[in-house]
Parts: sequence; structure tokens; C-alpha cells
Amino acid sequence: MDAKVVGTSRTSASASNSNTEPKAKWNAKNLALRLGADLVSAASAAVLVAPIISIIDRSIMENASGAAPLVTSLRNSLKTLLLHPRSMLFSKPFALIFGLYGGTYLTANTLDTATSTLNPSLPPTHVTTGATKFAASSAANIGLCIYKDQVFVRLFGPPGVTPRPVTLPSYLLFAMRDCMTIFASFNVPPLLGPVLSEKLSKETQRYMSGQTMAQFAAPAAVQLFSTPVHLLGLDIYNRPNVPGGARERWRQVAKNWGVSTAARICRIVPAFGVGGVVNVKVRRNLMERLS
Repeated sequence: MDAKVVGTSRTSASASNSNTEPKAKWNAKNLALRLGADLVSAASAAVLVAPIISIIDRSIMENASGAAPLVTSLRNSLKTLLLHPRSMLFSKPFALIFGLYGGTYLTANTLDTATSTLNPSLPPTHVTTGATKFAASSAANIGLCIYKDQVFVRLFGPPGVTPRPVTLPSYLLFAMRDCMTIFASFNVPPLLGPVLSEKLSKETQRYMSGQTMAQFAAPAAVQLFSTPVHLLGLDIYNRPNVPGGARERWRQVAKNWGVSTAARICRIVPAFGVGGVVNVKVRRNLMERLS
């Protein structure tokens, strides 16, 4: 047989074999390190925001229960943080807030990593949006936040009243509040960010991208609507039997709505604004080194 024909046959066979080789279904390269990056970025964001959020959460609880005015509670807690930081950083409120946001960020991060692992065409830095992320992040956040809230309302409830179990209506209202916040924190920014980027000048984007702006604005704006839900849940716990019924409850909610909304915006900006940006940027930087 002609050598040229033999060579051509081998080349054709080799090409045929290469075409029939199965493509990788998963991208498991550096998977353990990528999961480690998810954990490090989540913990970095959580430890950064936990001190101020634990202080604000306590002040809102104490103000709603009548234990202390909001400003007084803030001042006392900030004084403790400055003069006795160790007692604050090793306290139960700090640990609960660290676990809450660390767990929420970690859930969102590992979902992104799972998505890029199962779909090799996506880079490790990929950030998902949509119903799956909303469901996963909400489940983690709601479960952890409800546990945190039932501890906080007992720690900082009405003075002189024996702590009692949190009832189902309060749990449901807390869950509704968290769903609103999670949607605004994880689902809205990736969708709103590109829209804002198109409208921002190049000079503005040198200092803040549309994604970063959306990460700050969306969680803060939703507090206008979620704060009354939060206050109603607290009032049901603090005053299980109220003369006047629903009207009296809403009067109490309206009384505390302004100052509590301001406090929750100050709380949510570090929680899902600063924390969200830190989590995203630390994760992206680590994933770029691993890819």
C-alpha cells in the first residue's frame, strides 16, 4: 500500500478518534481550593460587618421592647465596642450575626461554584442570578436569621418579662422580611448593575461601577417596605395581647417606622452593601488566581 495512503488513513483515524472523545462534563479543576475561596470570601465579609450589625440589631430590639431608646442603646454598645472590644467580639450577638451573614454569603458562593463546576463553559468567577439563587440564599438566610431573632428578642425583650417562645405569626413576618431583603440583595444587583453602568459616565465608573451602586442601593431601598413587617413581628412578640387589636399594633409600628427604617438602612448597607461588595470582590480575586 502506498505510504501516502497509509499516512492519510492514520491521520483520518486519529481525527476520527479525537472527534469521538467525550468532552468533560464537569469543571472540577481546583475545586477544593475554589470552595476554600468561597469560605474565605464569605468569612471576610461577615467578620467585617458583624460588629456594627449586632449593635444596630440590639438597638432596634431594645427600642421596640421599651428596654432602652434606640439612640441610648447605640451609644452604650458603641462605647463597649471602643472601650472593651474583646467582650463585644466574643459575645453571643456577634457570633450570631457572623454566623448569619457568613452562612448566607457562603451559600450564595457555593451555588455559584457548583454552577460553574457543572457547566464547564462558565468561568469560576461566574455569578448566578434567578430563582435558584433566590431560593438557596433565602433558605439559608431565613433559617439563620429566624434563629438569631428568637435569641435576640429573648436577650433584649421587654424588661422584667420572662422570655417566652416566639410564636408562628412573628416567625412568618420575619421570614417575609428576609425574603424581601434577599431578593433585593442577591437578585436585583446583577440585573440592575448593567443597566446603571450604561447610564453612568466613564468618569463616574472609575470610582463606582453600576454593579457596586446597585449592590448598595437595592438592599437599602427595600427597607422602606420590610421595616414595618419587621416591627409588626416584634410587636406581636413583645405585646401578645394588645387592647385595640390590629389598629393599635399598626399605630405602634407607625410610631417606630421612621427611626427603625433609618437604623435598618444603616444596618443593611454594611450587611449586603459593604459585605456584598467585599464578598464578591474577594471571591473574584481568589477565583481569578485559581483559574
